[in-house]
Amino acid sequence: MDILQPKDWPRPKGYSNGVVARGRLIVLAGQVGWDADERIVSDDLAAQLRQIFLNIRTLLDEAGARPEHLVRLTWFIADAEDYRARLREIGEAYREVLGKVYPPMSVIAVKGFVEPGAKVEIEAMAVIPD
Repeated sequence: MDILQPKDWPRPKGYSNGVVARGRLIVLAGQVGWDADERIVSDDLAAQLRQIFLNIRTLLDEAGARPEHLVRLTWFIADAEDYRARLREIGEAYREVLGKVYPPMSVIAVKGFVEPGAKVEIEAMAVIPD
């Protein structure tokens, strides 16, 4: 996988501008902060995100992939202000579960979620190289 980083662009913090990848594509449904019994683990945004990262890791493992194979994360959050206020804590949970892997990401504020109690949902894509 090659990271797209034009030499005259500033280096992004916590994500990549783009990647080029070839291989087996893995597409994950939007993950919310629930456990294997479909119970939201906490009312806390950072705790829900940590669970989402664990869920993504579990699904990657199921496909024979690793976090470094991630090529896209799309985050949908209910409260952009809460998200910005918790960036340090969220980053720590991300690195603890997924490591220092920073694929292209988008973070989008939305009105709400289908799952009661969810504060965030993340879609993920990965590519296992040929």
